[in-house]
Amino acid sequence: MTYCVGMRLDRGLVFMSDTRTNAGVDNISIFKKMHSWEVPGDRVITLMSAGNLATTQAVVSILEERTKAPGERSPSLLEAPSMFQVARMVAKVLKDVIAEHDSAGMQASSAFNATLILGGQIDGTAPRLFLIYPEGNFIEAGDDTPFFQIGETKYGRPILVRAYRPDMSFADAVKLLMVSFDSTIKANLTVGLPLDLQFYEEGSLVLGYKSRIEANDADFQRISNGWGEALNAALDSLPDIEL
Repeated sequence: MTYCVGMRLDRGLVFMSDTRTNAGVDNISIFKKMHSWEVPGDRVITLMSAGNLATTQAVVSILEERTKAPGERSPSLLEAPSMFQVARMVAKVLKDVIAEHDSAGMQASSAFNATLILGGQIDGTAPRLFLIYPEGNFIEAGDDTPFFQIGETKYGRPILVRAYRPDMSFADAVKLLMVSFDSTIKANLTVGLPLDLQFYEEGSLVLGYKSRIEANDADFQRISNGWGEALNAALDSLPDIEL
């Protein structure tokens, strides 16, 4: 399983993903699920993936190859005129890769599904964030839906819903995401450290801060321990119930 979050802020975009991939309790590996493309001064594009690893790796590889040899039959992320067109392109590649598995006669084709979060900015347009489904359709983040989650979403979602604010600083957003991921990791063994983090500042048109949060990361451990202590303190402060 996977957990990835893409978040839209007034200042820009924030992305975080775990790196755990497993095919059973005795077969756990680390794979990068966040990929970025950049043309400084023109565009920054970030993609996160959840689902079948073979499918997601094929999608990323096809997109990467097209950036190196663009053409009329294989449009490139680096040539699309808008993030909407980038989303259409990525969605089509995802749909085609899944269809190839199906046409090859593989059983349980739903097992080859994947879901993607796509975000970025192209010069002359505002930053945009999309959630792309296996069927090839997608939705865009807005004021009512300012963040997207893929993978194991249920454990970390209540924290985001309660504490997200569009005017958050990047530092506060990262702290919020750490709490969301920590809660998910503690509840589900299929999500785990290290975590990949990246944020993009609106108008910069260059890749922003990038980091990998390892299991022994001091900041993450302080957030994890502090959140547990804060929950206990909050529980103790609630009114007593008479039984």
